[in-house]
Amino acid sequence: MAGHSQFKNIMHRKGAQDAKRSKIFAKLAREITVAAKLGMPDPAMNPRLRGAIQAARAENMPKDNIDRAIKKSQAGDEDNFENVRYEGFGPGGIGVIVEALTDNRNRSASEIRSAFSKNGGNLGETGSVSFMFDQVGRIEYPADVTDADAMFEAAIEAGADDVTSDEDGHEIITAADSLNEVATALEEKLGEPRKSALVWKPQNSIEVDGDAAATLLKLLDALDDNDDVQQTYANFELSDSVLESLTS
Repeated sequence: MAGHSQFKNIMHRKGAQDAKRSKIFAKLAREITVAAKLGMPDPAMNPRLRGAIQAARAENMPKDNIDRAIKKSQAGDEDNFENVRYEGFGPGGIGVIVEALTDNRNRSASEIRSAFSKNGGNLGETGSVSFMFDQVGRIEYPADVTDADAMFEAAIEAGADDVTSDEDGHEIITAADSLNEVATALEEKLGEPRKSALVWKPQNSIEVDGDAAATLLKLLDALDDNDDVQQTYANFELSDSVLESLTS
C-alpha cells in the first residue's frame, strides 16, 4: 500500500484535497447511498455502510450530508450504480487497480482508458494486474488512541494478521473475510476506527524515480479526479529524495 499512501500524502501536501472537497464529498455520498441501498440503511447492521460513513467522517464530511446520502438510498429514484474494477499499467510497468462506482460502464471505461493512455500507461484486461495484489481488510486508528504495543496486542487478540504503527497512526491488516469481525472487536475495546475497508495490498513494490515518477503521479491524479473512481491502488515506492523533488 506504500505507493497508494505516498500518493495520497503528496496530494494532501499540494492542497489538492481542499480544492477537490466537493468532489470528494460527492464520491463519499455515492458510496454511502449504494452501500445503504444494497444492504440496510442502519450502519450497525451493514458493514459496508459503516465503513463508508467512517471514511466520510475521516474527510470531515458534515453529518447532514451523510444523512441525506442514506435517505437517498431509500427514495427509489436514484441512479443504479454498480461496482466495476479496472486494471492497467502505468509508467515503469507499475500495476494500477481502479475501483469505480458507475451508472454507465461505457463512459467509465472510455474515460479511464484515456487517463491511462495520456499519462504513459495502458488499460489491461481484468486479472492482468490484480494477481500482483492481495485483497485484505485494512483498519486505521489515529496515533493517539493507544501506544504501539497495546495496539499490537489488541489487534492480534481480535484476529488481525499484521499491525503497523508510526506517527501517522495505526494500520491493522486482516484477511478479507475477517474485516468485520476484527473491526467490531477493536471498536469495542478502542472505539470507532478512522477507517475500515477492503483494499488491494501489493505483494511487492517497484521503486520509480525521475520522469516516470512524475508521470505516474499525473496518471493517479487523473484517475482520482474522475467522478466514477472511488479508489486507486498501485504497487510503487518513491524514495525520500524523489518525494522531496515532487513536493517542492
